[in-house]
Amino acid sequence: MNAPPVAPRLVSLDAFRGATIAAMLLVNNPGSWSDIYAPLKHAEWHGWTFTDTVFPFFLWIVGVAIPLSFAKRLGQGARRSDLFRHVCLRAGVIFALGLFLNSFGTLIDGSLAKKGAGGWCADWAANVRILGVLQRIALCYLAASAIYLTARWRGQIAWATGLLAGYWLLMRFVPVPGVGAGILDEKGNLSQWLDQLILGAHCYHGTKFYDPEGILSTLPAIATCLLGVLTGEWLRTDRPAGEKIAWLLVAGNLLLLTGAFMDLAFPINKKLWTSSFTVLMAGLAMNCFGVWYWLIDVQGWRAWARPFVVFGMNAIAMFVLAGVIGRLLIELRVPGAEGKSLALKTWIWDHLFLTLTQGETPWCSVKCASLLYALGFVSLFFLIAWGMYRRKWFMKV
Repeated sequence: MNAPPVAPRLVSLDAFRGATIAAMLLVNNPGSWSDIYAPLKHAEWHGWTFTDTVFPFFLWIVGVAIPLSFAKRLGQGARRSDLFRHVCLRAGVIFALGLFLNSFGTLIDGSLAKKGAGGWCADWAANVRILGVLQRIALCYLAASAIYLTARWRGQIAWATGLLAGYWLLMRFVPVPGVGAGILDEKGNLSQWLDQLILGAHCYHGTKFYDPEGILSTLPAIATCLLGVLTGEWLRTDRPAGEKIAWLLVAGNLLLLTGAFMDLAFPINKKLWTSSFTVLMAGLAMNCFGVWYWLIDVQGWRAWARPFVVFGMNAIAMFVLAGVIGRLLIELRVPGAEGKSLALKTWIWDHLFLTLTQGETPWCSVKCASLLYALGFVSLFFLIAWGMYRRKWFMKV
């Protein structure tokens, strides 16, 4: 195959990635999990909220970046086999970082000292959550990259369509033992049964019986990434920018309508990552990015997007650091009232944010204070990202 033409770096894509990571930090770190505005919560089951858009947006962005990045390397003479080896290495590192985050709490909670290395390792091997956000990113990046390197755009469409249709057929017609086929409740659906059968205690610890980044639901998540790849292929063409944007918006709205129509047969559900959810989110991402592309790369209005670019240039690093610091804030203890110790996060919440809701003239509601805490968390990480950006420290995984 001939090497594809090399496109200039899209500042809008860096900014869009950064905004997505900032949103991820925002929704993952409220001051109080019991006091959150509705859009900052995941949908209970079927349906979607603002929070449910964050992860699919990031996977879609991963897909967009694949042809843009690989085109540059292929243009410099890199072989596709060498690129795939690099993809495998990178995916392995990202997956390992996800396992590290899943294990970090048990590394700092004193269990290692109590159980000893042997006991800790045995407990870790029996209970560690295997999958997660970074692990899904790694698997989707690996699969989408392999498809991009071996198939042209028609093949990529066929793969995405096949994954979405195949997932729907599996969820609709394969019977779950003791339950039957076509069940899409939280318990009894095929994806949950498969996670419980294969992962068991290694599922997401908040549910114990299924994983929101589980095995079967990774198939449509790969399709999310592939829809991003197809967008990247379109952006790489030599068509005028106005034409690119127009067709991005047309395609985005068609996907939105298609996703809404598919919802009638296969409900929109982030935890199951249903095919309708995949299509709807890709359409929404395409529309949003089309606007950002027009504002930043076409009109040249870049100043407002600079903070997001700073986040976007170290997206994985920010996610990993946020996971580490978030856990440290829970595990580190400080003296509290009556000789009791408090988690550092609880102390900060009680003394710096919850006080805003008290007194004769409170400054804000508890939900507002919880949001202010999350905004403070994001601001802290912007300072970290800015320092790394100024020193040109970019985490390449």
